[in-house]
Formats: sequence, structure tokens, C-alpha cells
Amino acid sequence: MNSHTWRWNPLLILLFGLSLLASITLNSFTPAAALVRPTAAQEIRGVWLTTNDTDILIDRPKLHGAIDELAELNFNTLYPVVWNGGYTFFDSGIAQREGIQHFVRRGIQGYDILAELSAEAHAKGMSVIPWFEFGFMAPATSELATIHSDWLTQKRNGNPIDMSREGGDMVWLNPFKPEVQRFITNLLLELISRYDVDGIQFDDHFILPVEFGYDSYTRTLYKAETGRDAPSDPHNPHWVKWRADKLTAFVKALNANLKARQRNLIFSVAPNPYNFAYKGQLQDWLAWVRQGWVDELIVQIYRNDLGVFRRYLYSPSMREAQRTIPTAAGILTGLRNSPVPISLIEAKANSARSAGMGMAFFFYESLWEDTLEPADTRQASFRNLFATPMQRGFRAEAS
Repeated sequence: MNSHTWRWNPLLILLFGLSLLASITLNSFTPAAALVRPTAAQEIRGVWLTTNDTDILIDRPKLHGAIDELAELNFNTLYPVVWNGGYTFFDSGIAQREGIQHFVRRGIQGYDILAELSAEAHAKGMSVIPWFEFGFMAPATSELATIHSDWLTQKRNGNPIDMSREGGDMVWLNPFKPEVQRFITNLLLELISRYDVDGIQFDDHFILPVEFGYDSYTRTLYKAETGRDAPSDPHNPHWVKWRADKLTAFVKALNANLKARQRNLIFSVAPNPYNFAYKGQLQDWLAWVRQGWVDELIVQIYRNDLGVFRRYLYSPSMREAQRTIPTAAGILTGLRNSPVPISLIEAKANSARSAGMGMAFFFYESLWEDTLEPADTRQASFRNLFATPMQRGFRAEAS
């Protein structure tokens, strides 16, 4: 080929250009395995507001003071409880129609708690993601459990009681029954329709303990779909997967329903580490992440051993999630009568950040109340940790 042909042949010029463009483009791609580093719109700096914080939530001056304090310390996300003990913490017509009359809906000054909290937090630049804490779990003596006993599932021995759970005897709604799914879905649709919130969060109670699922409805469904009787061993791999897949199917439908109502809704999940969540709780949250149904992930790494905490940060499941969505470590800041030293909290928070993750703290009251150190000492630590403002940048929009 001579130089004259090379210089003027349009086809060759086009081919050369396409080859050059492809080379530049391919070399500019970040490898698929690269981790998503947090940006100003991604690093989660959250705190859960629990039923232990009710005295703050129901008193307007205390509520405003807490939000001002958190904003001044550059927290950016609040997770207020809206479902606990079989009751709602907002005025729910859906709950009332099901015979659930008891709920905390008003502050002592007569205000709507969730509406007040959302308005104040948004004014301070913080995101609000209500926390659907109890999921499918309820106290055995609650109105929900007694009125709708046919909604409950049970163990192989016929016992519906889960005595290992916090707060006394608990029961579990059957997440596979259509009436339970409708109730949960309608409750959440009501919440996001009535309140200006940025998302909804599900945690390690949006599950079914592996020992459960031996009620007649579930056993009959399993037999119809597989031709097998429910195994006597609750850990049987096929039985585990079938139940986990059923829960996953409901999460898919729930996500679609919520996003149809509010397309920018943050579907947040705060589970246990994956191996236990799947094998012990039938919660295949990694599958949910892979399907694109989860918008943020906060794994509850409530471990006192810093080395163990760090190992969970670098677990394959968390690293995989981190490639696609904002991911954070749930950090325990203390329980009543069991305070956590601020030095350990700092070490965990810094480890999470070094791993490219955000952090959420459980729970507000234990941040700097009833602690080993003075409140101003602990607040100074958070001020140093969150030295610069970092808003999430998420605001909900109706479709």
C-alpha cells in the first residue's frame, strides 16, 4: 500500500479512527472489580432512632434539639422507627382497619412525630429513611398476633413462640401468606404516600428464622410446588432455599410496588452478615442486591472484637455490594447497662471509612447519654470523625 492510498482512502481513514477510539475507550474503563469509593452523595453517616428514644421523639423541644445536634455534628441520615412490637409509630388507617388500635402517633404538643421529624431533618439537609424495625416479628400478646393468629407460622413441633428473641415471647407472621404480604405492602404504601420521606429501611427482622415455616399453609405449598414433604431438618438446603426464594419473591414485588408509587425511594436493607442471614434467617440479601432491588446496604456488624469487625468489612458479600450501591457498617454505640467506649467506636468508624464504606450507629440515646465518657468528649469524637459536611443528596420524588 503506498502513502497516497493511505492518505486519501476514506474507508481506511474511518477504520483507523474507529480502532484508535476503541483503544482509548477500553483503556479508560475501570475494571469491573474496582470498588465504588464513597462520594459526598454516598457516604452514609446515619443513626437509628429507636423506641428507647421515645422521650425525645414525643417532645418537640427535645426532638428539635436532637436534630440540631446531629446536623451540627454532620450526620446526614436518620432512621426513625415506624414499626415495632406489632404497632405503628404513625397514624395508620391500615393498622386500625386490622384491629390494631395502639400506636404512638402524636407528640405531647400534639404534633405528628414523623412529619415533624422529616420536616426538621430536611431543613437541616439530612435524609430521613423510616425504619420498619420489627418486620414480620411481633410480641405474642400483641393485638396483631391475637387478632390475626391465622397469619402466624410455627416450628416443626407446632409451637409459634420464638423464645430466643428480645423483649419476651415473640411470634412470626408468615411472609409467604398473601394476606400478610398485602398488609405489609399496604402499610408501607400508606407511609410513603402520607409522609415526605426519602426511603424505607428493612433490617434483620424482615426475615423468617430457619426453624419456622412448618405451618399447614407453607407445608402444603411446598408439597404442591416440589412434590416433597417439608423436611424434618429445618436446615435442609433445599428447604432453606425454597423458603428464602419465597421471601425474595416478595421483596421483588414489594420493591416494585413502592417504586411505582415513589420512583426515587431508597430501598434500604440493614441485615446481619450474609452467611448467618441466609442460613439462619432465610434472608438472601445478596440476591436482592444483585437484582438491583437494594439502594443502600448497612450490615449490622455488632462485634466487640475489632479484628472480627474488620474481617466482616472485607467479606466477599459486602465487597460485592460495595461495587454497586452505597454500603455501610452498622456500629453499636451501646445498649442500656452495656456502654461501648468511644475509643472502640472511633476505631470501627475509621476502619469502615478505610474500607470505603459509610457507617450507621445504633442507637441515638447511646451516642453520648449513659456512657462511660462525658457527653462533650464523645461529641468531640464525632465532630472530628465528621469534620466536614457531607449531605447524601437524595430527595424523594413522586412518580
